[in-house]
Amino acid sequence: MRGRQRVKTVVDEVEREEAAPAPRPATAPPAPPVDVDPLYGVALLKTAFELKRRPDGSVDEVLSTVLARLRIDEGEFRAFLAQQGGLLAALGQKH
Repeated sequence: MRGRQRVKTVVDEVEREEAAPAPRPATAPPAPPVDVDPLYGVALLKTAFELKRRPDGSVDEVLSTVLARLRIDEGEFRAFLAQQGGLLAALGQKH
């Protein structure tokens, strides 16, 4: 070999102690699943577009109009929104 040779290094493998997993805080049981209609996503998009187009309209009014136009049961859709949690806040409504 020409030039300088590399110094040989030795890797010492040290056994690490496995840390016990931290206990998880107790959470509320998840809500029972609601049947998700494929149109729910479409309804959310249409609601967002309508709210952007008409900023003076209330979320409830626009949502009711969109759901009626798409023939989606409002009670089931609101149950879906409640299960999703942050979607109502994303639409600008306090839940």
